[in-house]
Amino acid sequence: MSNDSSREGLLDRTVQIKRCAAVVKGGRRFSFAAMVVVGDGKGRVGWGYGKANEVPPSVEKAQKQAMRSMIEVPIQNGTISHRVRGQYGAARVILLPASSGTGVIAGAAVRAVCECAGITDILTKSFGTSNQVTVVKATMSALQQLRTKEDIERLRGVTL
Repeated sequence: MSNDSSREGLLDRTVQIKRCAAVVKGGRRFSFAAMVVVGDGKGRVGWGYGKANEVPPSVEKAQKQAMRSMIEVPIQNGTISHRVRGQYGAARVILLPASSGTGVIAGAAVRAVCECAGITDILTKSFGTSNQVTVVKATMSALQQLRTKEDIERLRGVTL
């Protein structure tokens, strides 16, 4: 967690750091790419991807992008309101609500997103690719599809 005043109270998880090599006349020039998930633990979460010649600047760039891309996630009693599927490219993710005390049953990439969002009880399954970048994007896609009972009542104009 950073000590920057704009990031007070935000959780961040570095999901992946990749080293990339460009072959130049004198040999190889390395650069680094970082994927970071940032959340407030109270229903807001975002992801960012940053590239730089060193690791710390790439992580900082990813954190800044993640803070700009934050979305609201409706959380009820530490879990999600209903089953939801997310997809991005070849990555498919299923998120299921869980009873209190279950914990976050998820792989590393999905776990990072859920913990930063403030979800404490959830069951997940990831299909297709194991690429952490696309799994995070699929998880975010799933979380964007979540609706509360009140949202659905308002959209349909009925009481459930």
